[in-house]
Amino acid sequence: MISSIAGEHSANMEILSTSTLLLIVCLIFLILSITHARKHQSKGRLPPGPTPLPIIGNILQLNGKDLFKSLNKLSEKYGPVYTIHMGMEKVVILCSCDAVKEALIDKADDFSARGRMPLLERISSGGHGVVSSNGERWKQLRRFSLMTLRNFRMGKKSIEERIQEEAYFLTEEFRKTNCQSVNPNFYFAKAVSNVICSVVFGSRFEYGDKRFLQLLALLHESLRSFSSILGQMYNVFPKVVEKIPGPHQKSFKAVHDIHKFIEERVKMHKETLNPGSPRDFIDCFLLKMEQEKDVLQTEFHMQGIVHTTFDLFSAGTESVSTTLRYGLLILLKHADVEERIHKEIDHVIGRNRAPCMEDRSRMPYMDAVIHEIQRFIDLAPLGVPHKVTCDVHFRDFIIPKDTTVYTMLGSVLRDPKQFKYPNEFKPEHFLDENGKFRMNDGYMPFSSGKRICLGVGLAKMELFLFFTTILQNFTLKSLVDPQDLDLKPKMSGFGKVPPSYELCFLPR
Repeated sequence: MISSIAGEHSANMEILSTSTLLLIVCLIFLILSITHARKHQSKGRLPPGPTPLPIIGNILQLNGKDLFKSLNKLSEKYGPVYTIHMGMEKVVILCSCDAVKEALIDKADDFSARGRMPLLERISSGGHGVVSSNGERWKQLRRFSLMTLRNFRMGKKSIEERIQEEAYFLTEEFRKTNCQSVNPNFYFAKAVSNVICSVVFGSRFEYGDKRFLQLLALLHESLRSFSSILGQMYNVFPKVVEKIPGPHQKSFKAVHDIHKFIEERVKMHKETLNPGSPRDFIDCFLLKMEQEKDVLQTEFHMQGIVHTTFDLFSAGTESVSTTLRYGLLILLKHADVEERIHKEIDHVIGRNRAPCMEDRSRMPYMDAVIHEIQRFIDLAPLGVPHKVTCDVHFRDFIIPKDTTVYTMLGSVLRDPKQFKYPNEFKPEHFLDENGKFRMNDGYMPFSSGKRICLGVGLAKMELFLFFTTILQNFTLKSLVDPQDLDLKPKMSGFGKVPPSYELCFLPR
């Protein structure tokens, strides 16, 4: 009996001591957490924001189907600069043209780093390439890429001539439809992709090339998945979502397959490389790799060439092709705008020669329409996240070093201080009282500052030449009453996906 009591007492003491130990560990952990939080707070005075829940932060206050709308709504309560918790990470949100310009232009160096975005980190193998990288790696890759795109003319054809050629092939494809209705999605993807393919790979693909079509399908799959709800959740809880089946897993596989394709092209280029006559971006990168083969910390290696080429290929294909198909949908709804464009084209260019970039200065209405299309569709409403490179005094706050910052480009493009009718399609936003083209400070579809889109010049050239060539040759016909056309995107996450539609191309 006594031994039984003694045993029970001993067991109770053991349980008590274990419980006490656990309690002590929990208290120590709590003290360390509070100390860390206070230490972090002492470094900065972050803007106010909604109160977060433990672990999940403010996720329940965000609509996964329209993340921008949720964040913009919060700015109505907390102002143009506020803090939100994406899970356990504190993120500063900038809404309004003034706030974004102050960060990206007035304090360009302070906001020049790439912010934390696990999806980008995952597909860039931890920050390779020019989009996801930071520090010296980013500086070297961006400088090299800009210099190559600006100065390299790839043989006897200029980039403008390559776009003109592709615009001709595209119009011939539309002519083959014989006025029958078509979905323009893959037509634009093939044409636009061929432009960037000629720049990075040295040649275009035939529109029926199976490998080319597979490549475009992979790219479309990956970018569509990244805007899905699970894709957005990956950026908040990557370790959890990584283990969940869903569309994001297919997108990772798609990106991997595109990387494999690029690796194959790099190997082909190595075998046929002529150092005295580089043919394209890959050749130039290979020559730079050879120059720096003995440099220990070089950024010009196999991972660098694959990921930088992927960045150029993906961004150069999707953004322009999406703008083109969204733009035609808008013109279908606004027949008066299309009619006015036709008159300007006939007056400046006529029907017998191909449009060229010199025409743009004499076509203010066409220029204004393209700028307004980009503003209205707001293709990347959240932009790509930035990160501050040091403790930054911003307005009445202090943003600690390495804090992720979302510069809400959509809030700039629809800022009522910049645009009289922010939610309506009005080319007049970019025209003065005399009908001449006028730039607006709120035009920021390519972002701004140090991280402005690498291919902004190429994209602007493509948009003008493709839009003008199409409308020089065709009148657009909707299958439904234009008033019934819905311009709302069918998906709006980190990027917008326009609604599917069909139209007829009627030769002029």
